Amino acid sequence: MPTNVLIVGSGGREHALAWKMRQSDLVDSIYVAPGNGGTAEFNAPIKADDVTGLIEFAKKHHCFTVVGPEGPLALGIVDRFTEQGLEIFGPTKKEAMLETSKSYAKEFMKSIGIPTADFEVFEDSSQAINYAHWLNGEVVVKADGLAGGKGVIVCSSVNEAEQAIRSILDQQTFGDAGKKIVVEEKLRGTECSLMTICNGKSAIPFGTAKDHKRVFDNDSGPNTGGMGAFSPAENLTSKDVTDIVKRFAVPAVRASNFRGFLYLGLMLTDKGPKVLEFNARLGDPETQAILPRLKSDLFETLTHVESGISLDWDDSSACTVLMCSEGYPQNPRTGDLITGIDTAEKMQNLMVFHSGTQRRGDDYFTSGGRVLSVTGIGRSLSEAAQRAYAGVSKISWKGEHHRKDIGTVK
Repeated sequence: MPTNVLIVGSGGREHALAWKMRQSDLVDSIYVAPGNGGTAEFNAPIKADDVTGLIEFAKKHHCFTVVGPEGPLALGIVDRFTEQGLEIFGPTKKEAMLETSKSYAKEFMKSIGIPTADFEVFEDSSQAINYAHWLNGEVVVKADGLAGGKGVIVCSSVNEAEQAIRSILDQQTFGDAGKKIVVEEKLRGTECSLMTICNGKSAIPFGTAKDHKRVFDNDSGPNTGGMGAFSPAENLTSKDVTDIVKRFAVPAVRASNFRGFLYLGLMLTDKGPKVLEFNARLGDPETQAILPRLKSDLFETLTHVESGISLDWDDSSACTVLMCSEGYPQNPRTGDLITGIDTAEKMQNLMVFHSGTQRRGDDYFTSGGRVLSVTGIGRSLSEAAQRAYAGVSKISWKGEHHRKDIGTVK
């Protein structure tokens, strides 16, 4: 069995995966491709979509590979690694369609009886607008393909729905990802997320979290890739998790032969939980809140999924706050010097995971929209949030932006 690990991706999720893998006594070397400023000592200069380059690297260094983002999964990285006899953790291209095509996922859920919002699929904006009118504009409009977590527009009026539909279908805001859209009823309730580890037959819970998508406080402003998260989700009991895995995750896994991380985006309605979406990988920033609570060896867990695993969790809470560049999510400013990371990292029960950073010598500079994930650990969510924000207060750069209510908006 290989004892070197290659993590594909460059975000906070991948930094957190590397951080957790580093704790394993079973791992010799860790590589992150392409990585970021926080993983500089582990970085391999290979882009996440350069599947051929990643295959060559994994062969040369005898790596067990873990795929972080959805892009390489959509390209079939798992299929190609498997063809080369390389060990890799993640779903095949077909299995990943549960995330890479919203229309496929909705039809899949409908076909096997997984509760989800009523929906229709459209390629014509006029027909889509008529359907939105029928639902009084209370709809969610989703680009069918991958849009970096930003291809979902929640609407509260006919006018908002028309704008969203025309923006995606006619103006091609999300390019080819928006050639087709899903328009679905807007569900009411509380959102939360459940991660699972799957082996094609079963699904094991891998932590719950609540993610905050909107860019501004009080869940206002445009959707982003995520402005913060906390774990565990306070509105999901262990009984709820067991029930959701049994009713939703296991049927989905068996019907698709899914292997890898399966993320269930849930809405807890007054008629019971419903699935908003599937992701074919761990969430970001949910991972940064979940992994610090995992006591089990991550490498051992992922390499023994086929034979069965059990996980050990800390009963603490974690709260992750995203620090972002000015202008995010539309036009993030980059190239600014970041100060205070070293100070924050010395604080107890606090972790700083990098995403949009670049390291030059001993200094870090911003290189993307979401820059740092600051995670606090505490006996309660309140204590975890206080520690996270104490860490955030030590770090700064020109135009830095973060929400001030992560962990308080339920």
